[in-house]
This record gives sequence, C-alpha cells and structure tokens, in this order.
Amino acid sequence: MRTAVLLGFRLRQEVLEWSGAWWFLLTLVVQAVVAPLIGLFVWSAVYPGDPAIARYYVAIILVTLMTESFEQHTFSERIYNGTLSHELLRPQPVVVGVIGMNLAIRAWLTLLGAPIVLLTGIALQVGFDWWAVVRSTPYLVLAAVLVFLWTFLLSLTAFWTDRVHAVVGFGSQLVFLFGGTAAPIGLLPDGLRRVAEVLPFYGMNGLPAEIAAGTRSGGSLLYQLVWVVVLVGVVMVLWRAGIRRYTAVGS
Repeated sequence: MRTAVLLGFRLRQEVLEWSGAWWFLLTLVVQAVVAPLIGLFVWSAVYPGDPAIARYYVAIILVTLMTESFEQHTFSERIYNGTLSHELLRPQPVVVGVIGMNLAIRAWLTLLGAPIVLLTGIALQVGFDWWAVVRSTPYLVLAAVLVFLWTFLLSLTAFWTDRVHAVVGFGSQLVFLFGGTAAPIGLLPDGLRRVAEVLPFYGMNGLPAEIAAGTRSGGSLLYQLVWVVVLVGVVMVLWRAGIRRYTAVGS
C-alpha cells in the first residue's frame, strides 16, 4: 500500500515536471512513430487495398506510444553522473522513481501522439472493432510491462559499461525485427515466425496490435506472463550485482 501511494505521488510529480518539456516530448513522439509509419508504407505497397495492414500498423503506432521506455536516459545517466547515490538514500525503493517517470513519459507520449494516430486512421479510412480494442487491453498492459523490464534490464548494464546506449539500441532493434514492427509476424517465413512467437518481443508489440486490429481473435496471456516472470528474475539478479559493484566503487 505504501509503495502504491509513493508511486502515485511520484507519478503526479513527474507528469507536472515533464509538462514543461513538451517540445522534447514531441521529438520522442516523432522518434516512436517513424518505424511503424515506414512499415505501414512498405507493406501497404506490397498489399495494396488490404485494410488489415493499415489497421494493424495504426494499432502498432498506438501500442508503441503507450509502451515506449527510455531508462537508458532516465536511469543509466544517474549511474554515470553519480546521482543514483541520492536515490539509494531515499526511504523508498529506487524502482518507484524509475516507474513513476516511465509512466509519466508514456502518458505524455500517448496524449501528444494521439492526433497522429487519429489522422493516420482517418487518412487510411481505418475502422476498428471496439470490442477487439477492449479485448486487447490486458495484452497491452503486459506489453508495457515487458518493454519496461527489457529496457530497464539493458539499462542496468551501465553498471559495467559506458556504452549502455548501444546496448539498448541493439535491444530495440530486436524488438523492431521480431516484435512485429518491421513486418507483421504472420508475414515472416515459417522458421522466423516460429522463433518470433517464442521470443518476448512479439508480446511487446505485435500481439496486442494484432488483437486490437482484429487480425487475431485472441492469444496466450500466459506467454506474456511467463516472460514477465523471467525478465523480473533477471532484472533482480543484475540489480543486486550492479548495486554491489556501484557501492564498492563509490566507497
């Protein structure tokens, strides 16, 4: 209960702080929608007149805006400049501040990016089954958790290397290739498709987008939950090892 209260307070604080950086948030919105828009143009040219492609990529744009994470900037930089020490001294888990900032940025990205999603949908005359959109909600929530855990996990490498941005960039490329943004998973060759459906990246983007777009009637929440448990375990191991290293060097 106390953690939830602290998280709510931190979220309100971060939302207000980021409200003054709307110009920077707009650059993050543009960065988030570029890859899905490229995929939309490419696959719409390959399958002209197929409304499922347009509907899928409009859903991908929205999923991306609602799940983007930037812990390589908001967390890793604190390791590099030493301000993580102040967070460690606070009477609350460090992750509360990390999650609060993450949710605040996602809220602003969704708000500022909504007009792009709406205009793209209108321009392409995309229509959604709103029951399918509602059905995709739990998958979207788990996708947001997975993206956060994946980005945070990679950002923890800042305890050992000063090239964390390259590490997170590589991880983002894996999500792009196997998560359903570069191409809908169903259009991949059988071998790649089977691999992609097992890896966690499909659960981060493609799965909730497919359900929202109505191209898939349902999926396995268990698949996403298993990967959440796995990533939480890895994050906890890396966090403990990283903190031991950080405090040893700091002392």
